[in-house]
Order: sequence, then C-alpha cells, then structure tokens
Amino acid sequence: MKGVSETMRAVRIAEHGGPEVLEPTEVAVPAPRAGEVLVRVAAVALNNTDLWTREGAYGRPGDPEALSGWRGPIDFPRIQGADVAGRVVAVGPGGDQNLVGRRVVVDPAIYDTEGPDANPVGLMGSERDGGYAEYVTAPAERVHDVTESPLTDDQLATLPTAYGTALGMIERGRLREGETALVSGASGGVGLALVQIARARGARVVAVSSGSKVEAVREAGAHAVVDRAGDVAEQVRAAAPDGIDVALDVVAGDLVGDGLPLLREGGRWVVAGALGGYDVTFDVRRLYLHNAQVIGSAMHTPTHFGLLMELARQGGIQPVVAATFPLEQAARAQAELARREHVGKIVMRP
Repeated sequence: MKGVSETMRAVRIAEHGGPEVLEPTEVAVPAPRAGEVLVRVAAVALNNTDLWTREGAYGRPGDPEALSGWRGPIDFPRIQGADVAGRVVAVGPGGDQNLVGRRVVVDPAIYDTEGPDANPVGLMGSERDGGYAEYVTAPAERVHDVTESPLTDDQLATLPTAYGTALGMIERGRLREGETALVSGASGGVGLALVQIARARGARVVAVSSGSKVEAVREAGAHAVVDRAGDVAEQVRAAAPDGIDVALDVVAGDLVGDGLPLLREGGRWVVAGALGGYDVTFDVRRLYLHNAQVIGSAMHTPTHFGLLMELARQGGIQPVVAATFPLEQAARAQAELARREHVGKIVMRP
C-alpha cells in the first residue's frame, strides 16, 4: 500500500478490567479486504461503550452480572474505539480508487441485514477492531464522505456513537417540531447531542443536568434546565406544565417511574442507557391509560446515520470537544471520561 507504513501504533485490550488493561503496542497495519477501505485515523472519540466493553459490563440475557461485551464475548486482543474521522488511504481489491484521499467518518455499526432500516448487532472497537490506532479498516459502504464539512476532524469524530445514538432516539421517538422533549443526562456525550438535535428539529427542550454544567447545557440549546440533585419530576412539571411529548432518556433508574406520569397523551419514553440503574419499576396504568409508549433504542440505522452525515456536511450541529489526548494516553483519557466532570466529548489523536 503506497505511502502506508507496515506497522502502526495501537492500543489494545487482551482481557476485561480497569484502565490498566489498555496496552499501547505496535501491530501490523491491517490490509483492506475486498469491499473494505483503509482509513488513516485523524481523530477517535471516546464513549461510555469503551469503558463498559473494557470492563465487560454489559451482562448477558439471563445473567446480568456476566462479563460481556456489547453483544456477547469479546474476541481478544481487541483494538477499541468506535468513532473515527480520517482519510481513506487505500481500498481493497476491486474497490473504488476515487475514495482515496477523501475525508470520511466511519459508521461504526455492524448491521443484521442489508437495507436502510437494519439494526446494529455489533460495533467497531467491540466486535471488530476500532480506531485506537493509526489506521483502521472499514466496509466501503460504511464510510461517509464529509470532505466539504466545516467541522474539524475532532468534531467529526464525536458524531458516530453519541450523535448517531441521539438521532436514533429522536427518530424512533418521532419527535416533531413544536413538541416538548425531556432530555436526561444532558451534559454527557449523547445528552448534549440530544439537546442540539432536538433544538435543531424545532422542539422545546427541557434538560436534566447537574449544577456546574447547567450553563453549558443551556448554551447547547436547552430552553429550561432542571437540577438532577433536586426533585426532578417536580421541576419538570414546573418547566413544562402541559407535559412532555417525548422523553429522551439515557439515565433510566427511578426517573422512568417518576417521569412516566409527566407524559402527555400518546407520549413516548425512549430509553438508550441505564446510567441511573437498569432495574426499573413503573405504574403500568400510566402507560396504557394514556396510550404512552416505552421504546428501547440502541444506536442508529443506516438511514439515521445518513441523516446525521447530512447535518455534518452542512455544519448544522456544533459538537463540543471537552479535551484531546494523544493515543499513548488512552488510559488517562478513559479515566477522565469515567470521572464525568467534563461537558462534551473526549477525543484522542493518533
């Protein structure tokens, strides 16, 4: 491969554990197979998925405490990192040479079928090697040309998982212009993305965040911010006396039971995370008597991702980059992410 070295720096995990299992190493540059491209990584963003995959925190059906990756056992050693922005430097046999040199964002999802509405059943950095490296391979159909985007490489790298997840939630929750959206965990990567996209859609946004981060969440576009340290339901009721049309929830826990009565008739409660706990109790009468829906949402479909890339090309969203680290400091970057003291996304630059 012209102009590409034979080895690269990468950070791998060979087992589940704490940040100490992240091992900087030198490995062979992967060769793109037929239907694949090789991307030189300009920036890779971190996600909670990275922490939970490293820890094996996903559990398995019937065994919630089992050590497991996103969708089952991880094939070690594994290079982490789902969110890649970079440039195509080579294509696999018979591939489109016009892709070489294009600035791209990689859709990290591995889908269950072909087609625009496929479900993600795997993830780059979990079910295949990811972007904690100088180079990564990806299916050619999963790289999106964003050469014209006004966003920086760091900003583009923040998009796939956080903004993809957010857009998936908003689409599955059918959020429409003029509706009121409740966003939990609003200062996190997905939360901030939800605030920005919901606002861009013309919704009225009520966000839940903690004291020190309220201003940043307001700047991202929230019309009202309630403090999660207080009585959240009471504050939301005051901020949205007519009720909530769509809850976009990455926290779950007690919020689901407390929050369902806040939904308007026909309201939708979309869950895409369990930062507040996965064991949820709610009064089922609040569901069926009001024609409400509880909707699970994992990541995005190819259609959702295409919409997201259109937003990126137009600069229709302004991702917030909280901090950048060199690749060698992956353990430090993940520790920073785990502290949850930042607003926006943490990015590494190989």
